[in-house]
Amino acid sequence: MRVRSTPPHLTPWPDNALPAGWRTAMDRLRTYVIERVDPDGGVRDPCRSRVLESALALSLLRDFPDRAGRAERIAGYLQRRRATADPLDQALIAAVCGSPADSRSVDLDAYIAQAPDFTSRRKRATFEALLIACGADIDAQPVPDRTALSNAGLHPWAEAQTTAVKVILATASGIRHQIEDRDVHLLLSTQNRDEIWEGNLLVHLSTLHALHRLGGHAPLVRSGVDRLLKAQRPDGGIPFFTDTDTWCTATAGVALLAAGAPDDVIQAITDNLVRRQKPNGGWSVTDIADVTDIDDTSVILELLQTHDDPAHEKAIESGRQALLATRGPDGGFPTYVAGAPSEVCMTAAAINALSCRPPRDSAVLTGALDYLAAGQRKDGTFPPDWSASRLHCVFRAVLAVSQLDAPHAHVLRTRALDHIIRTQNPDGGWGQQPDSASDPVSTAYAIIALCYQPYPQPVAAGVSYLMARQNSEGSIDSISDSIGPRPFVFRIPVLGDIFTLMAFGHLSHRVAPASTHSLSV
Repeated sequence: MRVRSTPPHLTPWPDNALPAGWRTAMDRLRTYVIERVDPDGGVRDPCRSRVLESALALSLLRDFPDRAGRAERIAGYLQRRRATADPLDQALIAAVCGSPADSRSVDLDAYIAQAPDFTSRRKRATFEALLIACGADIDAQPVPDRTALSNAGLHPWAEAQTTAVKVILATASGIRHQIEDRDVHLLLSTQNRDEIWEGNLLVHLSTLHALHRLGGHAPLVRSGVDRLLKAQRPDGGIPFFTDTDTWCTATAGVALLAAGAPDDVIQAITDNLVRRQKPNGGWSVTDIADVTDIDDTSVILELLQTHDDPAHEKAIESGRQALLATRGPDGGFPTYVAGAPSEVCMTAAAINALSCRPPRDSAVLTGALDYLAAGQRKDGTFPPDWSASRLHCVFRAVLAVSQLDAPHAHVLRTRALDHIIRTQNPDGGWGQQPDSASDPVSTAYAIIALCYQPYPQPVAAGVSYLMARQNSEGSIDSISDSIGPRPFVFRIPVLGDIFTLMAFGHLSHRVAPASTHSLSV
Protein backbone atom coordinates (compact mmCIF):
# COMPACT_ATOMS: atom_id res chain seq x y z
CA MET A 1 0.00 0.00 0.00
CA ARG A 2 2.99 2.30 0.38
CA VAL A 3 3.98 4.83 -2.28
CA ARG A 4 6.34 3.44 -4.93
CA SER A 5 8.85 5.51 -6.83
CA THR A 6 7.42 6.62 -10.16
CA PRO A 7 8.69 4.38 -12.97
CA PRO A 8 11.26 6.20 -15.15
CA HIS A 9 9.05 6.18 -18.26
CA LEU A 10 6.32 8.20 -16.47
CA THR A 11 6.72 11.95 -16.26
CA PRO A 12 5.17 13.89 -13.34
CA TRP A 13 1.70 15.26 -13.90
CA PRO A 14 1.37 19.05 -13.82
CA ASP A 15 -0.62 20.35 -10.87
CA ASN A 16 -3.09 22.07 -13.18
CA ALA A 17 -4.08 18.68 -14.64
CA LEU A 18 -5.99 18.07 -11.40
CA PRO A 19 -8.99 19.88 -9.88
CA ALA A 20 -8.25 23.17 -8.18
CA GLY A 21 -8.11 22.77 -4.42
CA TRP A 22 -7.18 19.10 -4.35
CA ARG A 23 -4.16 19.77 -2.14
CA THR A 24 -6.33 21.69 0.31
CA ALA A 25 -8.75 18.76 0.36
CA MET A 26 -5.84 16.43 1.15
CA ASP A 27 -4.60 18.72 3.92
CA ARG A 28 -8.04 18.83 5.54
CA LEU A 29 -8.41 15.07 5.38
CA ARG A 30 -4.87 14.54 6.70
CA THR A 31 -5.63 16.80 9.65
CA TYR A 32 -8.85 14.88 10.32
CA VAL A 33 -7.02 11.52 10.34
CA ILE A 34 -4.20 12.87 12.51
CA GLU A 35 -6.82 13.94 15.03
CA ARG A 36 -7.98 10.31 15.16
CA VAL A 37 -4.56 9.16 16.35
CA ASP A 38 -4.61 8.63 20.12
CA PRO A 39 -1.69 9.76 22.31
CA ASP A 40 -0.40 6.17 22.38
CA GLY A 41 -0.30 6.08 18.56
CA GLY A 42 -3.39 3.91 18.09
CA VAL A 43 -6.26 4.64 15.70
CA ARG A 44 -9.51 3.31 17.09
CA ASP A 45 -12.99 3.23 15.59
CA PRO A 46 -15.57 0.77 16.92
CA CYS A 47 -16.89 -1.91 14.61
CA ARG A 48 -20.53 -1.01 13.91
CA SER A 49 -23.56 -3.24 14.45
CA ARG A 50 -24.34 -5.88 11.86
CA VAL A 51 -27.50 -7.82 11.01
CA LEU A 52 -25.91 -11.28 11.22
CA GLU A 53 -24.67 -11.06 14.80
CA SER A 54 -27.73 -9.08 15.90
CA ALA A 55 -30.11 -11.72 14.55
CA LEU A 56 -28.14 -14.51 16.23
CA ALA A 57 -28.13 -12.59 19.50
CA LEU A 58 -31.88 -11.90 19.42
CA SER A 59 -32.64 -15.55 18.71
CA LEU A 60 -30.49 -16.61 21.67
CA LEU A 61 -31.92 -14.00 24.05
CA ARG A 62 -35.45 -15.27 23.49
CA ASP A 63 -34.56 -18.02 25.98
CA PHE A 64 -33.41 -15.47 28.57
CA PRO A 65 -36.54 -13.56 29.69
CA ASP A 66 -34.54 -11.51 32.18
CA ARG A 67 -32.72 -9.94 29.22
CA ALA A 68 -35.92 -8.87 27.47
CA GLY A 69 -34.97 -5.20 27.49
CA ARG A 70 -31.72 -5.90 25.68
CA ALA A 71 -33.57 -8.15 23.22
CA GLU A 72 -36.05 -5.37 22.44
CA ARG A 73 -33.20 -3.02 21.57
CA ILE A 74 -31.73 -5.60 19.18
CA ALA A 75 -35.16 -6.16 17.60
CA GLY A 76 -35.48 -2.42 17.07
CA TYR A 77 -32.13 -2.29 15.31
CA LEU A 78 -33.10 -5.18 13.02
CA GLN A 79 -36.46 -3.65 12.12
CA ARG A 80 -34.74 -0.38 11.19
CA ARG A 81 -32.35 -2.27 8.93
CA ARG A 82 -35.00 -4.38 7.27
CA ALA A 83 -35.94 -2.05 4.41
CA THR A 84 -32.39 -1.55 3.16
CA ALA A 85 -30.91 -4.97 3.94
CA ASP A 86 -29.67 -7.29 1.21
CA PRO A 87 -31.62 -10.55 0.61
CA LEU A 88 -29.52 -12.68 2.98
CA ASP A 89 -29.83 -10.15 5.79
CA GLN A 90 -33.55 -9.86 5.07
CA ALA A 91 -33.84 -13.63 5.43
CA LEU A 92 -32.05 -13.50 8.79
CA ILE A 93 -34.27 -10.67 10.00
CA ALA A 94 -37.41 -12.45 8.81
CA ALA A 95 -36.35 -15.64 10.57
CA VAL A 96 -35.81 -14.00 13.93
CA CYS A 97 -38.55 -11.37 13.78
CA GLY A 98 -41.52 -13.61 13.17
CA SER A 99 -41.62 -14.42 9.44
CA PRO A 100 -39.50 -17.60 9.25
CA ALA A 101 -41.11 -18.82 6.02
CA ASP A 102 -39.79 -15.71 4.23
CA SER A 103 -36.26 -16.99 4.71
CA ARG A 104 -36.84 -19.79 2.20
CA SER A 105 -36.50 -17.49 -0.80
CA VAL A 106 -32.87 -16.47 -0.30
CA ASP A 107 -30.52 -17.65 -3.04
CA LEU A 108 -27.57 -19.05 -1.11
CA ASP A 109 -25.70 -19.88 -4.30
CA ALA A 110 -25.41 -16.18 -5.12
CA TYR A 111 -23.66 -15.54 -1.81
CA ILE A 112 -21.47 -18.63 -1.97
CA ALA A 113 -20.20 -17.37 -5.34
CA GLN A 114 -18.85 -14.26 -3.59
CA ALA A 115 -16.38 -16.33 -1.58
CA PRO A 116 -13.33 -18.25 -2.84
CA ASP A 117 -14.10 -21.59 -4.45
CA PHE A 118 -12.16 -23.57 -1.85
CA THR A 119 -14.60 -22.41 0.86
CA SER A 120 -17.86 -23.13 -1.01
CA ARG A 121 -18.91 -26.40 0.65
CA ARG A 122 -18.14 -25.08 4.10
CA LYS A 123 -19.95 -21.80 3.32
CA ARG A 124 -23.16 -23.56 2.34
CA ALA A 125 -23.22 -25.49 5.60
CA THR A 126 -22.44 -22.30 7.53
CA PHE A 127 -25.23 -20.31 5.86
CA GLU A 128 -27.74 -23.07 6.58
CA ALA A 129 -26.64 -23.35 10.21
CA LEU A 130 -26.84 -19.59 10.79
CA LEU A 131 -30.31 -19.40 9.27
CA ILE A 132 -31.46 -22.34 11.41
CA ALA A 133 -29.98 -20.74 14.54
CA CYS A 134 -32.01 -17.61 13.79
CA GLY A 135 -35.18 -19.68 13.47
CA ALA A 136 -35.47 -19.91 9.70
CA ASP A 137 -38.06 -22.31 8.31
CA ILE A 138 -35.72 -24.33 6.12
CA ASP A 139 -35.21 -28.07 5.99
CA ALA A 140 -32.47 -29.19 8.32
CA GLN A 141 -29.99 -30.93 6.10
CA PRO A 142 -27.84 -33.77 7.40
CA VAL A 143 -24.36 -32.80 8.44
CA PRO A 144 -22.24 -32.67 5.27
CA ASP A 145 -19.50 -35.23 4.77
CA ARG A 146 -16.45 -34.94 6.95
CA THR A 147 -14.38 -33.14 4.32
CA ALA A 148 -16.87 -30.25 4.13
CA LEU A 149 -16.68 -29.59 7.87
CA SER A 150 -13.17 -30.84 8.52
CA ASN A 151 -10.93 -28.66 10.67
CA ALA A 152 -7.83 -29.74 8.77
CA GLY A 153 -5.81 -26.72 7.67
CA LEU A 154 -8.13 -24.23 9.33
CA HIS A 155 -7.05 -21.39 11.58
CA PRO A 156 -8.54 -21.30 15.13
CA TRP A 157 -11.44 -18.94 14.28
CA ALA A 158 -12.55 -21.18 11.42
CA GLU A 159 -12.06 -24.30 13.54
CA ALA A 160 -14.42 -23.01 16.21
CA GLN A 161 -16.94 -21.67 13.68
CA THR A 162 -16.97 -24.90 11.67
CA THR A 163 -17.38 -26.99 14.83
CA ALA A 164 -20.32 -24.84 15.95
CA VAL A 165 -21.90 -25.26 12.50
CA LYS A 166 -21.51 -29.02 12.76
CA VAL A 167 -23.23 -29.09 16.15
CA ILE A 168 -26.08 -26.80 15.07
CA LEU A 169 -26.80 -28.89 11.97
CA ALA A 170 -26.52 -32.18 13.87
CA THR A 171 -28.94 -31.10 16.60
CA ALA A 172 -31.35 -29.58 14.06
CA SER A 173 -31.47 -32.75 11.95
CA GLY A 174 -31.63 -35.20 14.87
CA ILE A 175 -28.25 -36.86 14.39
CA ARG A 176 -26.49 -35.95 17.61
CA HIS A 177 -24.41 -39.12 17.42
CA GLN A 178 -22.22 -37.34 14.85
CA ILE A 179 -21.10 -34.85 17.52
CA GLU A 180 -17.80 -35.95 19.03
CA ASP A 181 -16.39 -35.20 22.48
CA ARG A 182 -13.58 -33.21 20.90
CA ASP A 183 -16.16 -30.97 19.21
CA VAL A 184 -17.67 -30.07 22.55
CA HIS A 185 -14.28 -29.60 24.18
CA LEU A 186 -13.20 -27.22 21.43
CA LEU A 187 -16.33 -25.10 21.85
CA LEU A 188 -15.99 -25.04 25.62
CA SER A 189 -12.37 -23.90 25.32
CA THR A 190 -13.53 -20.60 23.81
CA GLN A 191 -15.72 -19.74 26.79
CA ASN A 192 -13.45 -20.01 29.84
CA ARG A 193 -12.29 -16.39 29.84
CA ASP A 194 -13.36 -12.90 30.91
CA GLU A 195 -13.56 -11.41 27.41
CA ILE A 196 -14.91 -12.43 24.02
CA TRP A 197 -12.60 -15.11 22.63
CA GLU A 198 -10.34 -13.53 19.99
CA GLY A 199 -12.68 -10.53 19.93
CA ASN A 200 -14.83 -12.43 17.39
CA LEU A 201 -18.50 -12.02 18.25
CA LEU A 202 -19.73 -14.18 15.38
CA VAL A 203 -17.74 -17.19 16.59
CA HIS A 204 -18.83 -16.41 20.16
CA LEU A 205 -22.51 -16.36 19.17
CA SER A 206 -22.24 -19.48 17.02
CA THR A 207 -20.58 -21.31 19.91
CA LEU A 208 -23.27 -20.21 22.37
CA HIS A 209 -26.00 -21.42 20.02
CA ALA A 210 -24.27 -24.77 19.63
CA LEU A 211 -23.79 -25.25 23.39
CA HIS A 212 -27.34 -24.09 24.13
CA ARG A 213 -28.73 -26.64 21.68
CA LEU A 214 -26.64 -29.41 23.20
CA GLY A 215 -27.94 -28.70 26.69
CA GLY A 216 -26.15 -29.16 29.97
CA HIS A 217 -24.16 -25.92 29.74
CA ALA A 218 -26.65 -23.36 31.05
CA PRO A 219 -24.29 -21.44 33.41
CA LEU A 220 -21.61 -21.18 30.74
CA VAL A 221 -24.09 -20.01 28.10
CA ARG A 222 -25.54 -17.40 30.48
CA SER A 223 -22.05 -16.13 31.25
CA GLY A 224 -21.37 -15.94 27.52
CA VAL A 225 -24.56 -13.96 26.99
CA ASP A 226 -23.48 -11.45 29.62
CA ARG A 227 -20.11 -10.99 27.88
CA LEU A 228 -21.91 -10.61 24.56
CA LEU A 229 -24.15 -7.84 25.84
CA LYS A 230 -21.15 -5.78 26.93
CA ALA A 231 -20.49 -5.30 23.21
CA GLN A 232 -24.03 -4.12 22.38
CA ARG A 233 -23.82 -0.86 20.47
CA PRO A 234 -25.82 2.33 21.18
CA ASP A 235 -28.13 1.56 18.23
CA GLY A 236 -29.07 -1.73 19.90
CA GLY A 237 -27.21 -3.99 17.50
CA ILE A 238 -24.26 -6.35 17.89
CA PRO A 239 -21.03 -6.03 15.85
CA PHE A 240 -18.87 -8.67 14.16
CA PHE A 241 -15.67 -7.84 16.06
CA THR A 242 -15.06 -6.03 19.31
CA ASP A 243 -12.58 -3.86 17.41
CA THR A 244 -10.16 -3.83 14.48
CA ASP A 245 -7.77 -1.34 16.02
CA THR A 246 -4.56 -2.88 14.70
CA TRP A 247 -5.81 -2.77 11.10
CA CYS A 248 -7.03 0.82 11.48
CA THR A 249 -3.70 1.88 13.00
CA ALA A 250 -1.64 0.13 10.32
CA THR A 251 -3.53 1.51 7.33
CA ALA A 252 -3.69 4.99 8.87
CA GLY A 253 0.07 4.90 9.32
CA VAL A 254 0.64 4.07 5.65
CA ALA A 255 -1.82 6.75 4.54
CA LEU A 256 -0.37 9.44 6.79
CA LEU A 257 3.18 8.64 5.77
CA ALA A 258 2.20 8.89 2.09
CA ALA A 259 0.39 12.18 2.71
CA GLY A 260 3.31 13.86 4.48
CA ALA A 261 2.19 13.77 8.11
CA PRO A 262 4.71 14.98 10.75
CA ASP A 263 7.31 12.42 11.75
CA ASP A 264 6.27 12.41 15.40
CA VAL A 265 2.83 11.17 14.35
CA ILE A 266 4.31 8.36 12.26
CA GLN A 267 6.73 7.50 15.07
CA ALA A 268 3.88 7.18 17.57
CA ILE A 269 1.97 4.91 15.19
CA THR A 270 4.92 2.65 14.38
CA ASP A 271 5.88 2.37 18.06
CA ASN A 272 2.28 1.40 18.82
CA LEU A 273 2.29 -1.30 16.15
CA VAL A 274 5.58 -2.77 17.33
CA ARG A 275 4.06 -3.12 20.80
CA ARG A 276 1.16 -5.05 19.24
CA GLN A 277 3.38 -7.67 17.57
CA LYS A 278 2.50 -11.23 18.54
CA PRO A 279 5.02 -13.83 19.81
CA ASN A 280 5.15 -15.55 16.41
CA GLY A 281 6.28 -12.29 14.77
CA GLY A 282 3.00 -11.53 13.02
CA TRP A 283 0.13 -9.21 13.77
CA SER A 284 -3.60 -9.72 14.23
CA VAL A 285 -6.52 -7.45 13.48
CA THR A 286 -6.96 -6.62 17.18
CA ASP A 287 -4.96 -6.85 20.41
CA ILE A 288 -7.51 -9.29 21.83
CA ALA A 289 -6.83 -11.88 19.12
CA ASP A 290 -3.88 -14.25 18.98
CA VAL A 291 -4.54 -15.40 15.41
CA THR A 292 -2.18 -13.50 13.13
CA ASP A 293 -2.84 -12.86 9.45
CA ILE A 294 -0.94 -12.01 6.30
CA ASP A 295 -2.89 -8.81 5.66
CA ASP A 296 -2.08 -7.03 8.92
CA THR A 297 1.44 -8.40 8.98
CA SER A 298 2.20 -7.31 5.41
CA VAL A 299 0.85 -3.77 5.74
CA ILE A 300 2.63 -3.22 9.05
CA LEU A 301 5.89 -4.49 7.56
CA GLU A 302 5.46 -2.08 4.63
CA LEU A 303 5.05 0.80 7.07
CA LEU A 304 7.91 -0.18 9.39
CA GLN A 305 10.35 -0.78 6.54
CA THR A 306 9.42 2.47 4.79
CA HIS A 307 9.69 4.51 7.99
CA ASP A 308 12.93 2.64 8.75
CA ASP A 309 13.51 3.27 12.45
CA PRO A 310 16.57 1.25 13.58
CA ALA A 311 14.81 0.57 16.88
CA HIS A 312 12.23 -1.47 14.96
CA GLU A 313 14.73 -3.69 13.17
CA LYS A 314 14.11 -6.72 15.37
CA ALA A 315 10.36 -6.44 14.91
CA ILE A 316 10.81 -6.14 11.14
CA GLU A 317 12.98 -9.21 10.87
CA SER A 318 10.67 -11.24 13.07
CA GLY A 319 7.68 -10.13 10.99
CA ARG A 320 9.37 -11.03 7.72
CA GLN A 321 10.20 -14.48 9.03
CA ALA A 322 6.59 -14.97 10.14
CA LEU A 323 5.42 -13.94 6.69
CA LEU A 324 7.84 -16.24 4.87
CA ALA A 325 6.85 -19.16 7.09
CA THR A 326 3.35 -19.17 5.59
CA ARG A 327 4.47 -19.34 1.94
CA GLY A 328 2.82 -22.20 0.10
CA PRO A 329 4.43 -24.69 -2.26
CA ASP A 330 2.62 -22.97 -5.15
CA GLY A 331 4.50 -19.74 -4.40
CA GLY A 332 1.42 -17.99 -3.03
CA PHE A 333 0.44 -16.94 0.47
CA PRO A 334 -2.71 -17.83 2.46
CA THR A 335 -4.61 -15.48 4.75
CA TYR A 336 -3.82 -17.13 8.07
CA VAL A 337 -1.85 -20.33 8.49
CA ALA A 338 0.75 -22.31 6.57
CA GLY A 339 -0.80 -25.17 4.66
CA ALA A 340 -4.05 -23.36 3.91
CA PRO A 341 -4.87 -22.56 0.26
CA SER A 342 -2.98 -19.59 -1.15
CA GLU A 343 -4.97 -16.49 -2.08
CA VAL A 344 -4.21 -13.93 -4.76
CA CYS A 345 -4.79 -10.78 -2.71
CA MET A 346 -2.72 -12.04 0.21
CA THR A 347 0.03 -12.94 -2.22
CA ALA A 348 0.00 -9.36 -3.55
CA ALA A 349 0.16 -8.14 0.06
CA ALA A 350 3.15 -10.36 0.78
CA ILE A 351 4.97 -9.19 -2.36
CA ASN A 352 4.43 -5.57 -1.32
CA ALA A 353 5.92 -6.25 2.10
CA LEU A 354 8.82 -8.46 1.05
CA SER A 355 9.87 -6.30 -1.89
CA CYS A 356 10.78 -3.47 0.46
CA ARG A 357 13.89 -5.57 1.09
CA PRO A 358 13.97 -8.33 -1.52
CA PRO A 359 14.68 -11.75 0.05
CA ARG A 360 18.07 -13.34 -0.62
CA ASP A 361 16.18 -16.17 -2.31
CA SER A 362 14.87 -14.53 -5.49
CA ALA A 363 12.54 -17.50 -6.03
CA VAL A 364 10.30 -16.17 -3.25
CA LEU A 365 9.22 -13.09 -5.20
CA THR A 366 9.38 -14.85 -8.56
CA GLY A 367 7.11 -17.63 -7.35
CA ALA A 368 4.71 -15.19 -5.74
CA LEU A 369 4.53 -13.13 -8.94
CA ASP A 370 3.84 -16.28 -10.97
CA TYR A 371 1.00 -17.19 -8.61
CA LEU A 372 -0.39 -13.65 -8.71
CA ALA A 373 -0.31 -13.44 -12.51
CA ALA A 374 -1.93 -16.86 -12.89
CA GLY A 375 -4.81 -15.74 -10.69
CA GLN A 376 -5.77 -12.73 -12.79
CA ARG A 377 -8.93 -13.03 -14.85
CA LYS A 378 -9.07 -11.96 -18.48
CA ASP A 379 -11.02 -8.82 -17.57
CA GLY A 380 -8.17 -7.69 -15.30
CA THR A 381 -9.82 -8.53 -11.97
CA PHE A 382 -9.07 -11.30 -9.47
CA PRO A 383 -11.04 -13.90 -7.45
CA PRO A 384 -12.98 -12.74 -4.35
CA ASP A 385 -10.87 -11.57 -1.44
CA TRP A 386 -11.54 -9.77 1.83
CA SER A 387 -13.24 -6.78 0.21
CA ALA A 388 -16.63 -6.27 -1.42
CA SER A 389 -14.85 -4.08 -3.98
CA ARG A 390 -13.17 -5.88 -6.86
CA LEU A 391 -10.72 -2.95 -7.03
CA HIS A 392 -9.17 -3.80 -3.66
CA CYS A 393 -7.14 -6.71 -5.01
CA VAL A 394 -6.61 -4.88 -8.31
CA PHE A 395 -4.85 -1.90 -6.73
CA ARG A 396 -2.70 -4.06 -4.47
CA ALA A 397 -1.66 -6.23 -7.41
CA VAL A 398 -0.75 -3.15 -9.47
CA LEU A 399 1.44 -1.91 -6.61
CA ALA A 400 3.05 -5.35 -6.32
CA VAL A 401 4.21 -5.31 -9.96
CA SER A 402 4.76 -1.55 -10.35
CA GLN A 403 8.56 -1.89 -10.23
CA LEU A 404 8.85 -5.19 -12.11
CA ASP A 405 9.79 -5.63 -15.77
CA ALA A 406 8.88 -9.30 -16.18
CA PRO A 407 6.56 -9.91 -19.18
CA HIS A 408 3.73 -11.33 -17.09
CA ALA A 409 4.02 -8.36 -14.71
CA HIS A 410 3.46 -6.07 -17.70
CA VAL A 411 0.44 -8.11 -18.81
CA LEU A 412 -1.02 -8.07 -15.30
CA ARG A 413 -0.53 -4.32 -14.93
CA THR A 414 -1.98 -3.54 -18.37
CA ARG A 415 -5.08 -5.69 -17.85
CA ALA A 416 -5.69 -4.26 -14.39
CA LEU A 417 -5.31 -0.63 -15.43
CA ASP A 418 -7.43 -1.14 -18.55
CA HIS A 419 -10.19 -2.59 -16.38
CA ILE A 420 -10.10 0.41 -14.05
CA ILE A 421 -10.21 2.97 -16.86
CA ARG A 422 -12.95 1.04 -18.68
CA THR A 423 -15.25 0.84 -15.64
CA GLN A 424 -15.11 4.47 -14.46
CA ASN A 425 -18.60 5.85 -13.81
CA PRO A 426 -19.92 9.07 -15.43
CA ASP A 427 -19.63 10.90 -12.09
CA GLY A 428 -15.86 10.25 -12.10
CA GLY A 429 -15.90 7.62 -9.37
CA TRP A 430 -15.84 3.84 -9.27
CA GLY A 431 -18.17 1.36 -7.59
CA GLN A 432 -17.55 -1.95 -5.88
CA GLN A 433 -18.58 -3.79 -9.04
CA PRO A 434 -18.74 -2.49 -12.64
CA ASP A 435 -22.49 -1.88 -12.38
CA SER A 436 -22.36 -0.37 -8.86
CA ALA A 437 -22.80 3.26 -7.90
CA SER A 438 -19.57 5.08 -7.11
CA ASP A 439 -18.23 5.04 -3.57
CA PRO A 440 -15.17 6.77 -2.10
CA VAL A 441 -13.27 3.64 -1.02
CA SER A 442 -13.49 1.96 -4.43
CA THR A 443 -12.60 5.28 -6.05
CA ALA A 444 -9.56 5.60 -3.78
CA TYR A 445 -8.41 2.11 -4.77
CA ALA A 446 -8.72 3.03 -8.44
CA ILE A 447 -6.81 6.29 -8.05
CA ILE A 448 -3.92 4.58 -6.26
CA ALA A 449 -3.51 2.14 -9.14
CA LEU A 450 -3.89 4.82 -11.80
CA CYS A 451 -1.01 6.80 -10.31
CA TYR A 452 1.22 4.19 -11.98
CA GLN A 453 0.14 4.92 -15.57
CA PRO A 454 0.59 7.95 -17.88
CA TYR A 455 -2.81 9.63 -18.08
CA PRO A 456 -4.06 12.14 -15.47
CA GLN A 457 -7.57 12.60 -16.89
CA PRO A 458 -9.33 9.62 -15.21
CA VAL A 459 -7.55 10.43 -11.95
CA ALA A 460 -8.65 14.07 -12.12
CA ALA A 461 -12.27 12.99 -12.53
CA GLY A 462 -11.93 10.59 -9.62
CA VAL A 463 -10.43 13.30 -7.41
CA SER A 464 -13.34 15.62 -8.28
CA TYR A 465 -15.71 12.89 -7.13
CA LEU A 466 -13.84 12.47 -3.82
CA MET A 467 -13.72 16.21 -3.19
CA ALA A 468 -17.48 16.40 -3.65
CA ARG A 469 -17.88 13.76 -0.93
CA GLN A 470 -15.76 15.59 1.66
CA ASN A 471 -17.70 17.16 4.52
CA SER A 472 -17.05 20.31 6.54
CA GLU A 473 -14.88 18.39 9.04
CA GLY A 474 -12.62 17.13 6.26
CA SER A 475 -13.92 13.57 6.57
CA ILE A 476 -15.12 11.29 3.77
CA ASP A 477 -18.27 9.24 4.27
CA SER A 478 -18.28 5.94 2.38
CA ILE A 479 -20.02 2.61 2.29
CA SER A 480 -17.89 -0.18 3.68
CA ASP A 481 -16.08 -2.85 1.70
CA SER A 482 -14.56 -4.82 4.61
CA ILE A 483 -15.61 -8.49 4.70
CA GLY A 484 -15.49 -11.12 7.40
CA PRO A 485 -16.34 -13.90 7.18
CA ARG A 486 -16.75 -13.89 3.44
CA PRO A 487 -19.06 -12.54 2.03
CA PHE A 488 -20.54 -10.62 5.02
CA VAL A 489 -19.62 -6.90 5.01
CA PHE A 490 -18.86 -5.06 8.26
CA ARG A 491 -18.37 -1.35 8.79
CA ILE A 492 -15.50 0.68 10.27
CA PRO A 493 -16.20 4.29 9.16
CA VAL A 494 -12.65 5.62 9.62
CA LEU A 495 -11.40 3.28 6.89
CA GLY A 496 -13.16 5.46 4.32
CA ASP A 497 -11.05 8.40 5.48
CA ILE A 498 -7.88 6.33 5.62
CA PHE A 499 -8.03 4.91 2.13
CA THR A 500 -9.09 8.21 0.60
CA LEU A 501 -6.11 9.87 2.29
CA MET A 502 -3.90 7.06 1.00
CA ALA A 503 -5.07 7.83 -2.53
CA PHE A 504 -4.29 11.54 -2.08
CA GLY A 505 -0.88 10.55 -0.73
CA HIS A 506 -0.03 8.46 -3.77
CA LEU A 507 -1.26 11.29 -5.99
CA SER A 508 0.91 13.86 -4.21
CA HIS A 509 3.98 11.84 -5.19
CA ARG A 510 2.82 11.57 -8.81
CA VAL A 511 2.31 15.31 -9.34
CA ALA A 512 5.09 17.83 -9.87
CA PRO A 513 5.76 19.63 -6.55
CA ALA A 514 3.89 22.86 -5.95
CA SER A 515 6.41 25.33 -4.51
CA THR A 516 3.78 27.32 -2.66
CA HIS A 517 2.22 24.31 -0.96
CA SER A 518 2.97 23.58 2.69
CA LEU A 519 2.55 20.26 4.45
CA SER A 520 2.05 21.87 7.83
CA VAL A 521 -1.01 20.90 9.83
